[in-house]
Amino acid sequence: MQASRHDAWVGLFVLIGGAALLFLALKAGNLLSLNFDATYQVSARFDNIGGLKPNAAVKSAGVVIGRVESINFDDKTFQAKVVINLHKGALFPKDSSAKILTSGLLGEQYIGLEPGADEKNLAAGDVILQTQSAVVLENLIGQFINNKASDMGSTATPAPASGSKQ
Repeated sequence: MQASRHDAWVGLFVLIGGAALLFLALKAGNLLSLNFDATYQVSARFDNIGGLKPNAAVKSAGVVIGRVESINFDDKTFQAKVVINLHKGALFPKDSSAKILTSGLLGEQYIGLEPGADEKNLAAGDVILQTQSAVVLENLIGQFINNKASDMGSTATPAPASGSKQ
């Protein structure tokens, strides 16, 4: 009888430990966000979202103020429409701007909000009009290589003419 009671406690402890590991893995992978604060939705359109994913952070001044709800492609404007959930306490002017930024050199991408100067604040359903797309590392490397190749071609000086005066 004593052994089965200990087995039940060990089993319960292992079950709780497994649930804790699963919770930590989901949090570390940014696949789980437990936030019960009230939010409001705004949207923004970007030409290129890079590697932005749903549930990515939305930050202002380095503080997480919301999450990306969804990302869809608009076949009329050929842009990505990003729906954002902002915390109710995070009030931003209507002329605020949104940028897709990267944490570190190769880190995850997030949306950075910069406040504007308008007196009216964003409300549910509003669209952020001033946006800046993601900087794609492959495009930057390609531009750098093309610029270096064109610089090499334009800086080549012709050999002096070897004419002799007599």
